[in-house]
Amino acid sequence: MTWAVLVPIILVSLLKIVLTCMPTGTVNWLIRKFETHSKLDEKEVTVTIGDNRLEDKEKIQIINQFNEGIFIKKHYIHPGNEQLFLQPENCGTPIVIEFLDRDDRLFIFSYKDRIDVVKQRRKKVIAYSLISDSLQSSSLAIKAI
Repeated sequence: MTWAVLVPIILVSLLKIVLTCMPTGTVNWLIRKFETHSKLDEKEVTVTIGDNRLEDKEKIQIINQFNEGIFIKKHYIHPGNEQLFLQPENCGTPIVIEFLDRDDRLFIFSYKDRIDVVKQRRKKVIAYSLISDSLQSSSLAIKAI
């Protein structure tokens, strides 16, 4: 009986110590793995508006403005309604960001009061809103509308 109580207490204590003393690199990797609004690197993505592929300064400008955006809220998508978020009415042409090393796409829809971002990975769709004054007032984002 004593061993049946003592062994689980020791195991739970060791687990607690391991989880609370994880290295910074491991913690950062876990956070990046599950974050909704991740930062972009200009070397890993391509940016297009309509059929025009952006290069150099315009691409870096859009990526920096996106990275500076402040996350507002995540939108719940009912199963079967993914197309309503991928092709919303009255939104204009989206800014599309595609990742080179993985099968992800970001669709950025600019409105006067917010930026809607739809992240598509294979069949999974995640939608959320940002505030980015510079991206909302950007001439490239206005050109997309």
